[in-house]
Amino acid sequence: MSGKLYGLGLGPGDPDLVTLKAHRILQNVPVIAWPAPDTGPSFARSIAAPHLPGGQTEIEIVVPMRTERFPARDVYDKAADEIASHLDAGRDVAVLCEGDPFFYGSFMYVFERLAAKYPTEVVPGVSSMMAAASAAGRPLAARNDVLSVVPGPLGDEELTNRFNAADALAIIKIGRHFKRLRALIERMNLLPQAIYVERVSLDAERLMPLADVPEDTAPYFSMILIYKGGEDWIQTLPGSKA
Repeated sequence: MSGKLYGLGLGPGDPDLVTLKAHRILQNVPVIAWPAPDTGPSFARSIAAPHLPGGQTEIEIVVPMRTERFPARDVYDKAADEIASHLDAGRDVAVLCEGDPFFYGSFMYVFERLAAKYPTEVVPGVSSMMAAASAAGRPLAARNDVLSVVPGPLGDEELTNRFNAADALAIIKIGRHFKRLRALIERMNLLPQAIYVERVSLDAERLMPLADVPEDTAPYFSMILIYKGGEDWIQTLPGSKA
């Protein structure tokens, strides 16, 4: 009998936001795999670290962080082969994923290679979008509001169309596009409704009106929340004056 493949959503960064189900699996699975950049530690593994019992076999999936394209398919092909060797030997494998595995999560690339061949279970995790709204103290959307998740690398014309069509927005993958995004948001008169959240749920978390952010770039783990729907939610951040 083959082992079981798990895709574990670990939440936005705070180890306390790992679900009970993910915690139970982390405590018992004999093999864990996790994505890592080619420089620096793995964020996913750092979230799981307080919950690991030790002694597990670990598979590091090194994904180069490059602006240019790199052979990602080769990376995941190799990782899938290594994971499959453990599954074939009857060992369960948990692939760790920050946030949720199927919400822009790296696990989906392992899933597409192995799920048809092995028993597989995906354990959802708290997404950074939900965590950011909670930290900001402002709901994402309500009633018939349309909420759109918009990747920052999109062009200005596409972004404008998306911004106009939605009642609420979560803008992700900001990074080097931050200056352009903020300028577009200002041109569309949405700056007063925009909240910037960085490294949500971590000790280094930053939360402020987008208009107050001094930098021209943002880290990978950041997003902008905008609400322009029908509810009367004012931008009053924790610790600020109404």
